[in-house]
Amino acid sequence: MKYDPSLGWDIALSIELFVAAILVLMAYKIVKTIKNDAFSPEYRSVAILVLGDIGRSPRMMYHAQSFAGHNVQTYIIAYKGSKPLPSLLSMSHVQFLYIPEPPRFIAKLPRALFLLAMPAKIAIQVWGILDAFIFQIPHPPQYILVQNPPTIPSLALVWLAARLRGCKVIIDWHNLGYTILAMRLGEKSKFVSLAEKFEKTFGRAAYAHLFVTNAMKDHLVKKWDLQGKKVVLHDRPPSYFHQSTPSEIHDLFVRLMPFIDTDLSWFPNYNLPATTPFTEVLKSPVSFTADTSLLERRTMPSLRHERPALLITSTSWTPDEDFSLLIEALRRYEIKARHQRSTNPKHLLPKVLMFVTGKGPERAKYMRELQHLKNEEQWEWVRCMSLWLEPEDYPRLLGSCDVGISLHSSSSGLDLPMKIVDMFGCHLPVCALNFACLNELVKDKHNGLIFNNAEELTNQLETLLRGFPRSEMLENLRSNIASTEARSPSSRTRGGGWNTWEQNWDEKIKPLVIPEVSQKSDEWLEEFLNRKRQNATTQ
Repeated sequence: MKYDPSLGWDIALSIELFVAAILVLMAYKIVKTIKNDAFSPEYRSVAILVLGDIGRSPRMMYHAQSFAGHNVQTYIIAYKGSKPLPSLLSMSHVQFLYIPEPPRFIAKLPRALFLLAMPAKIAIQVWGILDAFIFQIPHPPQYILVQNPPTIPSLALVWLAARLRGCKVIIDWHNLGYTILAMRLGEKSKFVSLAEKFEKTFGRAAYAHLFVTNAMKDHLVKKWDLQGKKVVLHDRPPSYFHQSTPSEIHDLFVRLMPFIDTDLSWFPNYNLPATTPFTEVLKSPVSFTADTSLLERRTMPSLRHERPALLITSTSWTPDEDFSLLIEALRRYEIKARHQRSTNPKHLLPKVLMFVTGKGPERAKYMRELQHLKNEEQWEWVRCMSLWLEPEDYPRLLGSCDVGISLHSSSSGLDLPMKIVDMFGCHLPVCALNFACLNELVKDKHNGLIFNNAEELTNQLETLLRGFPRSEMLENLRSNIASTEARSPSSRTRGGGWNTWEQNWDEKIKPLVIPEVSQKSDEWLEEFLNRKRQNATTQ
């Protein structure tokens, strides 16, 4: 390795020594294992690798559900963190193999220290992944499905494990790893250049490549000449994502209100469990019960006219989402709402409660900034709170909200935010930050609105919430989403509109991984008939 002033000889040497040591150690253990490994890949089995918290990787959990739902033995190799989907935990064909997570403080280190700590981080990951693939899975899986990014060292280890154990590799391209690294180290960094070469070398050839957008497929096929089957699998919400009913909204906020840390006097008066700030229980007219000789009054929740508007965004609190843009938009909305009260009191803008879901490194910083602004400027119309929900409550909250906001800007300009897909699954209109391939998902003024800066976002919120809760534009957008006119690239279901994740997966991925079932059956049947014909001839 040649000396590079931009890296420093000490950093380059440390990386070289660590990688060499790890490869020697692992090569010894792998060769020792493979020499005694008489097993061929186990038919109808898949290992899914997520170099991250599996509970925060919805697309990979949906993949696992789909595989297991077709009776494919599914091994999930990932970090243990947030709770996975309850339905996934109960599936008999799913087995979780948790790997050790590198110390989290490494990601927060300054650039120089981060580079120094990289070898240790990679060493921990290498050990955990190969231990799972080689030692913990009893038989080699037929397929290895790997999420990319993270790229290093995932792609190289999957490449190695597949060749040693005879597995077929499927790469699910969510984004490009080197573009994410460039956001931290700068595009001119030597590490970014090395990362791009690494990603191209180990990601170019696979049994199949899955892409979240057409733009990503076209880009990678042209730039890297990808080898293998290529399928665009747009994200789609599972079937249990839907617009929440008043009863579901009421039940959700009866449980959530005790944990909401906003000043309770800011909300309309309420008294749990009969009323929440958003719903109230009214008695319906007299109705018949199963015993028609008896009459009863049934109670049913309804939405309150004076409720605050509910906004929601989901974020990983990372640099590819500019949360300061949302803070500025909320600040401008507060100013507009105050101005409206003084100039046109008969047409007030509603109060808004902004929910921010997700975990990440910059959460505390931005929430402190918001709290400081609220106190210093004495906000009256806007409140914002951060929360982390259990997987089963996330779609319920989405389905309870009035407007969704996406701040995703994409490091590569080639991926799409899953949060918007989830919002559409709940018939939730979206205001989305503009970037290159967003039009594959959001159609401006049809199923959402597209903004470029904080001022545009504020104006969109004002337009959508004017007359709330009876906003004509908001209802039109919601109606367009519900009528499934936001078309899927492959839409032979639901009358040509959007399909669910399950339908999309069965149409696009099942033929790649399960057709061998019918193919093998046909081959076996043909061989059986040939033998029968030969026997008949000889007799």
